[in-house]
Order: sequence, then C-alpha cells, then structure tokens
Amino acid sequence: MGTALVYHEDMTATRLLWDDPECEIERPERLTAALDRLRQRGLEQRCLRLSAREASEEELGLVHRPPGHHGQRAAANGFCVFNNVAIAAAHAKQKHGLHRILVVDWDVHHGQGIQYLFEDDPSVLYFSWHRYEHGRFWPFLRESDADAVGRGQGLGFTVNLPWNQVGMGNADYVAAFLHLLLPLAFEFDPELVLVSAGFDSAIGDPEGQMQATPECFAHLTQLLQVLAGGRVCAVLEGGYHLESLAESVCMTVQTLLGDPAPPLSGPMAPCQSALESIQSARAAQAPHWKSLQQQDVTAVPMSPSSHSPEGRPPPLLPGGPVCKAAASAPSSLLDQPCLCPAPSVRTAVALTTPDITLVLPPDVIQQEASALREETEAWARPHESLAREEALTALGKLLYLLDGMLDGQVNSGIAATPASAAAATLDVAVRRGLSHGAQRLLCVALGQLDRPPDLAHDGRSLWLNIRGKEAAALSMFHVSTPLPVMTGGFLSCILGLVLPLAYGFQPDLVLVALGPGHGLQGPHAALLAAMLRGLAGGRVLALLEENSTPQLAGILARVLNGEAPPSLGPSSVASPEDVQALMYLRGQLEPQWKMLQCHPHLVA
Repeated sequence: MGTALVYHEDMTATRLLWDDPECEIERPERLTAALDRLRQRGLEQRCLRLSAREASEEELGLVHRPPGHHGQRAAANGFCVFNNVAIAAAHAKQKHGLHRILVVDWDVHHGQGIQYLFEDDPSVLYFSWHRYEHGRFWPFLRESDADAVGRGQGLGFTVNLPWNQVGMGNADYVAAFLHLLLPLAFEFDPELVLVSAGFDSAIGDPEGQMQATPECFAHLTQLLQVLAGGRVCAVLEGGYHLESLAESVCMTVQTLLGDPAPPLSGPMAPCQSALESIQSARAAQAPHWKSLQQQDVTAVPMSPSSHSPEGRPPPLLPGGPVCKAAASAPSSLLDQPCLCPAPSVRTAVALTTPDITLVLPPDVIQQEASALREETEAWARPHESLAREEALTALGKLLYLLDGMLDGQVNSGIAATPASAAAATLDVAVRRGLSHGAQRLLCVALGQLDRPPDLAHDGRSLWLNIRGKEAAALSMFHVSTPLPVMTGGFLSCILGLVLPLAYGFQPDLVLVALGPGHGLQGPHAALLAAMLRGLAGGRVLALLEENSTPQLAGILARVLNGEAPPSLGPSSVASPEDVQALMYLRGQLEPQWKMLQCHPHLVA
C-alpha cells in the first residue's frame, strides 16, 4: 500500500496571539522546515498524498471537549488543543474494531494527556520516555514517574520511562527499546502502532538538551515496523531546533518508505542514569508482564529528590545534570557522517538456477551473473566440499553478489548453496568480506555451522552461533547459544542478546546463515532478518540451503527489501532452559558489551 504523508497548508497559519518568550519556540517554521527538507530529499514525491480534512465534532468527541499529546479530555495544555494520537487510537477502536493499539511517545515531554485518557484501558499500551529529572522538569507531575503504571483494568498498560539527566544519546534510546519497550510490545502483539513523534528529544533541541542524532529515529522507526504487520503511523509533536527537526523527520519518513537506516554514530554504551531509569521501569512493570517476570528486575534505589513545601520540586539549574556517557556524543549536527548514495539495487537473489515459483517484489532482481571461474576456483580450493560443480556454481554467484554489496551497487542479498557445502561457503563469504572492504563483519549462523578454527581473532568479526550445543562465550567475539524452543525464548534471545551485541559491535556487513538443521520457521527467520536490517546500513546477506530456497527466499527477500515481517502472534513465555542460557551469557558478556546491560552498576 505504501507510505502516506498527510498535511495541510493551513497548519502553517497558526501563530501565538500573546507575547511569551518561552512560547516562541512553537512557530509555523517547524512545519515548513520539515516539509522543505522532505522535498529536497525527494521523499515527499515517494509518499502517497492523502487529502486532509476537518475533523468532525463526533470524531473529536471520541476523546475531548473542549493537537498534541498534552491535550486532555476537557482542557488544552502545552501547545496542545486536540490530542491527535489519542483521537486516532479511539477512532481505530470504534471504526475499525481494533483491540490492541501501541502508542509510543518519544517526545521529550511526558504526554500526560494520552496517559490520563487511557490509563484504565487495556486495549491501549502507552509508552513514554521523557525528561523528568525527579519531577523538576515540566509538566512537574508525580504521575510521570516509572511507578505510574495505569489503574483498574489498565494496570501495566501505562509505561513511563523518566530520564533523570539530560544528554541521553543513541545508545540510551536503543537500550530503552531493546530492554523495555519491545519485550512488552511483542507480548502485547499490537494491531496498530501510533507514534507521538516529538523531535525535541533529538540533538540540538533547546527543550530536550538530549544527544540522540537524527539517524537514531530511523532505527527506532525500523524497530517498530516489525510490529503490527508494519502498520505504523507517526504524528509530529515537538521539535524546536529546525535543522535537527527537519533531519529527524526525513530519517523517520525514509524508514517508513522502506529505506535502510543509516549507521549510528557515537559510543554504544548506555549511561548509568539511563540504566537506572530503564531498570526502575522494568521493575515497576514486571508484575504485569510475563516477558519481564522471568528475568531479574529488582528495583534499583533512585537518588531521592528534594521537594519544596508546596509540593512542586525546585527549578533546575540551566542545563540540569548531564549523562556523562552521552556527553561525548556529537555536539553538532555538522558531525553527522556523510550518507552514501542509495545502491542501484536494493535487494538481489542469487540462486543456482532461477526459480519460476519464487514470488518476489517487483524491484527485487534474480541475479544470474557469477564471479570469474578462475577467481571462484581459487576461493574454493581449500574446501573439498566446494569441488563439486553445483557447489562451485553457487559459490560463483555468491561472490558476485557479495562484491556488488561491498562495492555499493546492491544493498542486501540472498544466496543459495548446497547443504553439504554450507559451512565452506560461509567460510569463504566471511573471508571475502573481510578482505574486500568490510571493517567489522557480524555473522549470525544458525544450525550446524561452526566458526572456522583458523579465522583471525582480531576483533573484526563477531560470530554468533544459534543452535550451538550449549550456551558458551568462547571469547568476546565468539558466542554460542542453543536455539530457543518457544517463541518467547526466541524473542528474548534476539532482544536480549543478538541485537545488543550487534549494536555494540556496529558492523558494516551482516551475514545471516541458515545451515543444516537450523530449525527456524519462516516467520521467525523473517523477524531475525528484519531486525538485523537495522545494522550496517541494511547491508545484510542471507545464505540459505538450496532445498529451502523458494518459500524461505521469498519471505526473506520481502523483509530485506523493507516490508514488515509476518506477526508471530501472542508471545509465549520462554522455557526455563532458554532463560538460564540467556542470563548466563549476559552475565559473561556484559563487562565487554555495554549494550547488554539493563542494570546499573552498584557503587558502594
């Protein structure tokens, strides 16, 4: 169906009718700056245009009386009159019969209006992170803290993540998604995701004073697109630094269009204050969510806040406390990495012989070319299993595809190999990638695919073997874990181990190999590929066995090309064995890989 862009020129006519220096940040230029940047990047032209219309009184009455996440049932608040996202959620429930709606509020202010409207409603899961600073930041509400979790039937369906320091960066935001939001979201299994997309939580904004760069919002959007069959609607909220706002809007829109997320910048290590907040929220939510109950979510004592006799906390000093780990993040948007031109081919499929039964999206090509025969034979020579003609042919096609990816002509790809040659083919792919331009290569191997014993231990490759005999951290860069038997365990493995390691490693090439006996069902493989697509600018190569190619290659091609993976349905709990393996590996690896941490360090 594509991605729609909705706006109306009348939205730029709104101006404040009173003089207040603190309110000057709310101005029409916020919208025009974002629209201009979308046009410059050619993104507006790629979107469907839906005509805007006035809302009816009946539609507004779903939530109000008299836009924005501060708007309440009978009161305007914080630049907000009508609460767009809340009205959309109520409309989706009434007109379309939806029963599970996820609202993600990444604006830097707490969206108390949405919380008040749905705090007793289990059909709406509301997640908000916000600058809080122990109640010293607007709107100065006690119910913005982590222990406000809803009421009545809605207990556990309000999730507050209060940031108690400014300077939160990319690692803090991604960690909040991996360790808090996404476990709950998969368990909730939403039918629709609504985003209160406020970009005052981005770098440079005078309100937020945070350090997350614009490309971070591409990653957050892509992580949300694996939910609800990809039905994600982002609604503009705050954002008062025009350059930061425009760039962040573009990143969000191009991700909704299916473009890969650019690599993240800055150190990928959450700061202590962020970990305290995440763990406090996990502890508050654990009684209500099975996905958190199996893990250690003991509450961590927070620093006490001093309140004035009137009940309102004293004002913050300018700037407030700063997250030290995030303070080293880029301080200027000019420090952003230069984005490479988009590859001419987004996704290519290389099969030994083209399969007419393979159904692919229109812009996915079936590659027929191969590397030169002499070059292919040279790479195959150390491996006896690659001597057979069919294995050599498959290797030639893989090398040609891999070269196209490394040269920037192809973004992602799928290659097939005979089962008997899977391990050897993967070995060649790893070595070829490292010798032809990849600086950091992540290999996620499922099934009977062991790490080559003579592969250099130089930190340039991270090898994750899922389906290993036992959980083992053989080194910082070689991890083995059994394939979880339940969907809940599989999700915990991805969110609690694979993605934190991957984001900490920051690869520029990802190999996903489904080898003999991998035991992964199509929807699970699609989810894994879709979530790994957020790494390496989407440069992901999937290696499959030939006998599983047509059906599996089709579903992987669609997700690598930007489509949403099929839903896994309501998440089952992880088995005790899966939980034990995950917690063991996390304990072994947390000192080296900071993105695995969801507990702050305890300081005596």
